[in-house]
Amino acid sequence: MEQRMERAAAAVISLSAALDRYEEVQEDISALEAYYESATWKQDFADDEAGKFPSDLRRGVLSEDGIWNLLTDARELVERLHAIV
Repeated sequence: MEQRMERAAAAVISLSAALDRYEEVQEDISALEAYYESATWKQDFADDEAGKFPSDLRRGVLSEDGIWNLLTDARELVERLHAIV
């Protein structure tokens, strides 16, 4: 039982810290979702495809898979948390 308690305590501490970090980025996730669904993102994507941005500009947010996967993962995480509790 002692080992179970130690393992559970470590997991609770670790998850609590991760949830703190996740809570801190909720505004970022909401902003990214709004941006991805906006005409601005579509225009930025088109401009990038047309080579209008500097070649050394980081463009992960303009990668359809990158932003889509992040937003999907965030939604699935919330569903997972709801299923666990």
